Amino acid sequence: MSTVCVHGLGYIGLPTAAMLANSGHEVRGYDVDGDLVAALRAGDVGLNEPGLSEFVARALDDGTLTIADEVRPAEYHLVCVPTPFDEAERRADLEYVRAASRAIRPVLREGDTVILESTVPPGATASQMRPILEESGLSAEEDFGLAHCPETVLPGNIIAELRANDRIVGGLTPEATSSAAALYESFVDGEIRATDGPTTAEFVKLIQNTFRDVNVGLANEIARLAHDYGIDSREAIEMANGHPRVDLLRPGPGVGGHCLPIDPWFLGEGSDSLDLIATARRVNDGMVGFVVELLRELVPDLRGTRIAVLGAAYKGNVDDTRMSPGLALARELQHGPEATAPATDGGVADAVSVAVHDPHVADATLDLQALDDATRDADALVVVTDHDEFADLDPAELAGRMAVPNAVDATGILDLDRWRDAGFAVRRV
Repeated sequence: MSTVCVHGLGYIGLPTAAMLANSGHEVRGYDVDGDLVAALRAGDVGLNEPGLSEFVARALDDGTLTIADEVRPAEYHLVCVPTPFDEAERRADLEYVRAASRAIRPVLREGDTVILESTVPPGATASQMRPILEESGLSAEEDFGLAHCPETVLPGNIIAELRANDRIVGGLTPEATSSAAALYESFVDGEIRATDGPTTAEFVKLIQNTFRDVNVGLANEIARLAHDYGIDSREAIEMANGHPRVDLLRPGPGVGGHCLPIDPWFLGEGSDSLDLIATARRVNDGMVGFVVELLRELVPDLRGTRIAVLGAAYKGNVDDTRMSPGLALARELQHGPEATAPATDGGVADAVSVAVHDPHVADATLDLQALDDATRDADALVVVTDHDEFADLDPAELAGRMAVPNAVDATGILDLDRWRDAGFAVRRV
């Protein structure tokens, strides 16, 4: 087994480090966040991921995983750092990738292999990492290996998918590809698929997520069209999917997380050919506005109302709030046109009061409320995340607590007949 230094101990880096350690490798986890390092050393994983705390604790107890204060020499360096999205420029911010490369450079040795797992635009491994690493005096063509192997896991099932999912490995040289593949073969049950270079591996990850985003965009546009015709889009989609060559996805309030809303833009950074993909992005980003339209059908004048938003996580049964449609909806209601429109008497309009509840999210930076508090005296509630808990809500109890029993189901999780029987006026995406 090998020595591995994992750079970045977040959603991907920490589970990967623990997986490698529990597979017999000697792993050093490194992160620039001192508070995170201290928390991990105290046994606080900080991520609400099923089984992760126990998985990390086992590796730490065995001594196969250590949390390091500094970057040390290792046969493999895995870079799992964030790649933030610059929304104004619609470009990737690769400074964390470059910083990790600079941290590796002083300890890089002949025969080592550096693998970038972070999601990046095509060409970034070669154009961003290689020049910095080669400032060590070593050559990526002759002395060390450089490869890209994108992660493809889903929050809520990360440990299982780290083992089960196929991996795409693309090295700058055939030797780099083989070295990287050997590491993943030590714990991956899926197929290790080698490609001719890191740019192809980067491209594959991006088109996987872009495929999903575009197809969600189609479902969302169908939902808007169906609404114009007075049709239940979910019933129509279910019936259409009875055809053997049709497999439409479900509509919703938009897409979130760090992949689907961002990767399509990464894909187009080096090309002028983004057309259909960019349109799908606009459709999905526009779904928050459509949810507000449905809300206005129930509450025509939102000024001065209280709205309960159920869901801060971007998807069901996880605590990940990155690019959350629920939080985007809360911002739109608080700061959008309804919040700034003049009142009918010529004065300043009363602001919309928004209360957000999420049973899975514990984030001190968010003003989250308990369900009872969020829905008390509310003029409407909007379900934006398909948590299991929301499917089990008691509409009769909620109707008694709210000022007016109005509900918008943006996820398709509610039993509409049950809610209407409890006195609710309901709209559904």
